[in-house]
Amino acid sequence: MSWLSIVGMGEDGLEGLTERAKIAIANADYVFGGQRHLELAAPIIMGEPHAWQSPLSRSIDFLLTRKSYAVCVLASGDPFHYGIGATLSRQLDAGEMAVYPHPSAFSLAAARLGWPVQEVETLSLHGRPLDLIRPHLHPGARILALTSDENGPAALAQLLTQAGFGFSILTVLEALGGPHEKLRSQLASQFDLTDISPLNLCAVSVVALPDARILPLTPGRDISLFEHDGQITKPDIRALTLAALAPRRGELLWDIGAGSGSIGIEFMLAHPSLAAIAIEADPVRAARIARNAAAMGVPGLRVVTGAAPEALTGLEAPHAIFIGGGGSDPGVIDAAIVALRPGGRLVANGVTLEMEQVLLARHAERGGSLTRIALSRAEPLGGMTGWRPALPITQWVWGK
Repeated sequence: MSWLSIVGMGEDGLEGLTERAKIAIANADYVFGGQRHLELAAPIIMGEPHAWQSPLSRSIDFLLTRKSYAVCVLASGDPFHYGIGATLSRQLDAGEMAVYPHPSAFSLAAARLGWPVQEVETLSLHGRPLDLIRPHLHPGARILALTSDENGPAALAQLLTQAGFGFSILTVLEALGGPHEKLRSQLASQFDLTDISPLNLCAVSVVALPDARILPLTPGRDISLFEHDGQITKPDIRALTLAALAPRRGELLWDIGAGSGSIGIEFMLAHPSLAAIAIEADPVRAARIARNAAAMGVPGLRVVTGAAPEALTGLEAPHAIFIGGGGSDPGVIDAAIVALRPGGRLVANGVTLEMEQVLLARHAERGGSLTRIALSRAEPLGGMTGWRPALPITQWVWGK
């Protein structure tokens, strides 16, 4: 039996609700929602209204103590698309909730623009870094992005312009579904719209200039996309390493001796559910990793400044570990093996003889696979061309 009703509302207020949704609001002993939603529904609220508090957890904790009453939560649009429904579902069973969704802002925007939703990238930048849009910036892409407030569209236009997408068409859709709905479009590089509603969504038709910063979809992205001081895993080795790490949905990676952060960054780029912690002893490099993560569209990468194995203490247990720099200390691999979750993967690359000896010993001890990676590149040789070998890599892959 459901004690909780979740009603999605649009800018058209009560007019856009079904009769069953209205009855759920009217019959509730307690009604929770943002101040705007409570005002829109005020004519039919009979119970006790509660505006969301900050932090939101305070209100949710109180809400969960009201299970013996009829409770209604007012939400924006579709409550389960970047909404409060997703938050509540982490603590409640589906059978406890009766949900009355309203068209989401994404659905309304797609309808206004004539964009098939299944062909559009949709993401929320509400309360999130704008850098999250970077991996989606590909020529011809169409993106729908929720923003935080009236300043979001201008900030997004600036990001697009600086990244080489200034000729992209940026459409601001405001107060969708209500009497004050408005659509306005400009080139990102010429964006000067004012008096923008805080309730807005941006649609981007991506146009890439010749110098645009396009992030390829596969690992082994070019070195030129990263800031580095030479301490970076080369693209081809990086691609092989990511394949060995075999990221799976929802996993956490430790990148020990992260250098430029390229492994952790490309791990996270494989899927939005993935996370990574970059452990780097050099504070200058650690700061560089954070900049690289933002520029590559994964600002959520966590950077820990400190030397392993001491810096590993207290970190959340990982599903995968990569050891590149600094792995010749046997204590680092030992600590990594202990920390790794059962079923996890450890990948260690060695260039030096010292690191190779460590990996040979671990392989003899624990098994796994040992691979020698030797690559050569064609380079000028006198007046002709010859193969110049890169330093060979010894790679140990072990599963716990």
